[in-house]
Amino acid sequence: MGFEVLVFVHLRHGDREQLAAFDEGLAAIPEVIQAERLFGTPDYLLRVVTADLEAYQQLFEEKLATLLNVNQLSSTIVMKRVIAGRPMPI
Repeated sequence: MGFEVLVFVHLRHGDREQLAAFDEGLAAIPEVIQAERLFGTPDYLLRVVTADLEAYQQLFEEKLATLLNVNQLSSTIVMKRVIAGRPMPI
């Protein structure tokens, strides 16, 4: 799982039921290792890991793009992790 992608998600609707359904759908996708709901746009930022580009394309088409309430997905491939797992400052 060395291929990492940041995915920006724009939803159609932002009501409580739609958000809860989207959150549940994300939780069922193990390749989504981090998901954050944001103020403003985009609505969500996802961190996704797969084996390679082909595996990501399949995940994108079969799972991410089919989640309820998705209006637009935009993907950015991570080139290099500069800082990872840094502890919180005291």
